[in-house]
Amino acid sequence: MSKTKILIIEDDPDGLQSTAEVIADAGFDVLTASTGKDGLKLFEQQTPDVVVTDLVLPDIDGIEVLSGIRKINEETPVIVVTAYGSIPSSVKALKAGAYDYITKPLNLDDLQMKVTRAAETRRLKDRVVQLQETIGERFSVTSIIARSEGMREVIRQIKTLAETNATVLVEGESGTGKELVARALHVESKRSRGPFVAVNCGGFTETLLESELFGHEKGSFTGATNQHKGAFERADGGTLFLDEVGDAPCSVQVKLLRVLEEKEILRVGGHSTFNVDIRLVSATNKDLQGMVKVGEFREDLLYRLKVVTLRIPPLRERRDDIRPLADRFVAEASREHGRMIESVEQGFYDALIGYDWPGNVRQLQNVVESAVIMTREPVLKHSSVQFDGASGKKSDGGLAVPDGMTFTQIEKEVLSQTLSKYQGNRTLAADKLGLSRRTIQRKIKEYNLPY
Repeated sequence: MSKTKILIIEDDPDGLQSTAEVIADAGFDVLTASTGKDGLKLFEQQTPDVVVTDLVLPDIDGIEVLSGIRKINEETPVIVVTAYGSIPSSVKALKAGAYDYITKPLNLDDLQMKVTRAAETRRLKDRVVQLQETIGERFSVTSIIARSEGMREVIRQIKTLAETNATVLVEGESGTGKELVARALHVESKRSRGPFVAVNCGGFTETLLESELFGHEKGSFTGATNQHKGAFERADGGTLFLDEVGDAPCSVQVKLLRVLEEKEILRVGGHSTFNVDIRLVSATNKDLQGMVKVGEFREDLLYRLKVVTLRIPPLRERRDDIRPLADRFVAEASREHGRMIESVEQGFYDALIGYDWPGNVRQLQNVVESAVIMTREPVLKHSSVQFDGASGKKSDGGLAVPDGMTFTQIEKEVLSQTLSKYQGNRTLAADKLGLSRRTIQRKIKEYNLPY
């Protein structure tokens, strides 16, 4: 790994030498220039990590050097050296964007400490940029497999919507990848450097959901021992994704509507509002219009949420995507579980393409991962595919209902078996059955199930 480079701009030869020596002693590579213009040229050529410049130079002053550096790369920390007691000059430098300042005569230990701290700040900023680029690559539209016409249309809509600040409602069955689309909208937008905050509205009780979304003040309810920033507040400057928004209770719907209309947040137990700047993307696998008709969802809120509607087709309508998706999942599972899959037979793909995928892409990923883990050979075949322990063929018959069982008994048995299969995991059971997590919790209590 190359050393951190520090550029020193100083016209006094003795001062330049002593400064260079102390910085080199700290383990840094040192570049030097005796004029401001030479320093700027060297900065463009060598891209140092930190700059230390004297305020008074023979051609241009340190503030002009600072301005020139910030035009080239505003992330580079610049430390300005000023005359002893020159407080106005120091303040001017900081206002112009200097990272720090140090006064003459130089305290070399102080200089070494400030340069080291500036170098660490630059390293952390570079790391943040790298992480943002990695996240961008992972969640950009280019990461979404879209060979089918339906998904190509989704990609076109994402690219168009990303240029706007429009509120978007993403519709699609469970497991189709609604959050992936929401993340792509964020990554492709001007808000990509801001936070992306996701909240599953079906994953909280009514009180906890209000707190999760809007925050709460200390002492506002039992257990509120500290102030808590809600998702709206945490997403300020970025994107807030509300998954399964149809599961939001009526009281939360009222508050959501108010936030969307006023763009102001009031924490639970709070007395003063404050503004937030967010782009809202919500998602549902339910018929919200139907819920409006029966009074389960507010019509005025629905109109606010669906300024633009983006529908993700189910996997059975995008069979051209199944093979490339399977290839991706084979590679990911092989890497994750240390499996060496040398080839995939056509029969493996045929089994996948011939299935209707009620659980959509999420189910496909689980089936492929299971095949990779369970195969005893380095080849995936038709026989490698198992759908919940059965063959990969479509079922031709209907559900066989035992004589004498009531609907309530059947519902209880299905719920019990599903929870047992997933070791009591309510979220997985909810996904499998196409229900909200809140409904699962209510049914467990209703049937007195041991989960």
